[in-house]
Amino acid sequence: MNRERLERILGAFGGATVALVGDFFLDQYLEIDPALDEVSLETGLTARQVVRVRCQPGGAGNVVANLCALGVGRVVCLGAIGDDGEGFELLRALRRLGADVEGLVVRPGRFTPTYRKPVVCEAGGGLRELERLDSKNRQPTPRETEEAIIGRVRELAPELGAVIAQDQVQEAECGAITSRVRGALGEMAREHPEVTWFADSRVRAGQFRSVIVKPNREEACAAVHPDSPAHDAAEVLGCAKELSARTGAPVYLTLGEEGMAVVTSEGVTHVPTVRLEGEIDIVGAGDSATAGIVSALCGGASLAEAAVIGNIVASIAVEQLGTTGTASQEDVRRRFFEHGKVWEGV
Repeated sequence: MNRERLERILGAFGGATVALVGDFFLDQYLEIDPALDEVSLETGLTARQVVRVRCQPGGAGNVVANLCALGVGRVVCLGAIGDDGEGFELLRALRRLGADVEGLVVRPGRFTPTYRKPVVCEAGGGLRELERLDSKNRQPTPRETEEAIIGRVRELAPELGAVIAQDQVQEAECGAITSRVRGALGEMAREHPEVTWFADSRVRAGQFRSVIVKPNREEACAAVHPDSPAHDAAEVLGCAKELSARTGAPVYLTLGEEGMAVVTSEGVTHVPTVRLEGEIDIVGAGDSATAGIVSALCGGASLAEAAVIGNIVASIAVEQLGTTGTASQEDVRRRFFEHGKVWEGV
């Protein structure tokens, strides 16, 4: 990949339409100033004082934030949230990004899944994250919600450049990507091969069909050997090959500081990443990589070229501490221009 090729790919982002189907979370950061700690008169326990609250889209919403930052023309949100305050904040945050939220189903009696992240403001100006407080749905997703999600994807499919399934909820059948939704996405992928179909799943990567999946080492091995996941490098690559054979589609195997491996029926291509110096925050790195890969595929990139852009976007996002970071097209250009030799020959 060279600069001219990169510019051609980036230049196509604005004409793309990408649908996000999945679990939309609210990331709620609670910034605590320890200098203001009080003692509760009722319990004698320390009462931490929150001085700032930041609400950001999380889960599938973080992929939306990354797509919007990269300048994708239209980003459509498809999923279900609760009729609660967290849902209000999530919708407000997504609208602020410029995303289309008309496809988010609001269901009374359901949680808007939320990651509450208390962070301590330290003397040097940094932020230190404490134990997270999560709320999510642990009851099966109603059938009418499944039908609404499937129907909306089917309706939009002919006008989409890509569909991303973000399977964030680990409890089976309790999130947006249930077995019915997953099966329907596979059917639509076969009906619409001109669309890029992509999935990121924490625990069910091996259950997708006809859809590109993006596991890390542990997820790829667990998908193939759930009772005894492999750890050896050769075994990990073997699991990715088996996963590609099962899904019938390419696999993007993320390898942390080693970059990615693009695995297809024709072989394996290793795509390196840049070496970073200093402190990093890997929260949301996978989401940023997903956004980079899919945006690039919509822009006409090859599988390997898309991995280059996914690596670049993730490398920029992890340098943003105390938040789930994003990257702009200008950020991508700058990093490529600084480290272009890393990707010579890709």
